[in-house]
Amino acid sequence: MKILVPDTVPVDDAAISGATVVVYSTAAPVPEEHTDAEALVAWGNPADQLRDAATRLTRLRWVQDLAAGPGATLAAGFPADVAITSGRSLHDATVAEHTLALVLAAARHLHRAVRAQIGHRWAGEIGGLQPLDNSQGLTTLRDAKVVIWGFGSIGKTVAPLLTSLGAQVVGVARSARTVNGVEVVDDVDAVLPTADILIMILPTAPSTDKALDARRLALLPPAAWLVNVGRGSTVDEDALVEAVRAGRLAGAALDVTAVEPLPADSPLWDEPQIIITPHAAGGRPLGAAALIERNLDALAAGQPLTNLVER
Repeated sequence: MKILVPDTVPVDDAAISGATVVVYSTAAPVPEEHTDAEALVAWGNPADQLRDAATRLTRLRWVQDLAAGPGATLAAGFPADVAITSGRSLHDATVAEHTLALVLAAARHLHRAVRAQIGHRWAGEIGGLQPLDNSQGLTTLRDAKVVIWGFGSIGKTVAPLLTSLGAQVVGVARSARTVNGVEVVDDVDAVLPTADILIMILPTAPSTDKALDARRLALLPPAAWLVNVGRGSTVDEDALVEAVRAGRLAGAALDVTAVEPLPADSPLWDEPQIIITPHAAGGRPLGAAALIERNLDALAAGQPLTNLVER
């Protein structure tokens, strides 16, 4: 079996046995001599290249997208009989690390310290004596109520990091249960009023489009912070800006936005209580080769694929 692996991810040929591995450039269409490939790995591919591959790779049986959310691959138009698998779990550690960084930046007001440093100003208002009660303004993770909306593998990874610093974590998912000691509920509206920090890790889907809208933003306490490391489409950005400006929400740390790169004229840039990072939480699929080989073996044996996407 021939498998095409992009030049955007380092995968040792020896790490993928039982197949002919061909490295292709994501900057150009797949060469004609390799359009007979039965498997394709996607990571950072432009949308037009994926659409071209969906048309020209007529013997394709399986696409392994290394992204946790394979939106671009799903939109490319691959035939229904081509299996598509995601990179869910490959980004758990890196996204959890970035999430913790944003949460701590918000709690410790690092965004305000950076602005003050640029102006050569000693920001005494965020130093010295600080309130211990987060209802007066987020200052600590000790006893902080953290709601993780979209409690999947990334949520399970970041939760113990937060609890180790004293936070009380509640997850939100489609079904209520207890996961590794964390209570997971199925009604986000019920827990939003309790949140000091709301972490969103929702995927792009019709059901999640602007899931955090003006109504739900109003359920959050005025001292609460939003941290979004899922997808930008899940937040109503106009309603978010309005809530922050009006003091109905303390601030937001966004690694994702509805349009990326974020346009220069977006009002998000100018809000001093909004932290923006450029979709930097993931970007490093850890364990990609092992996942590719596992699914390659399953495909050859006619067994279920890991992270198969329903469509």
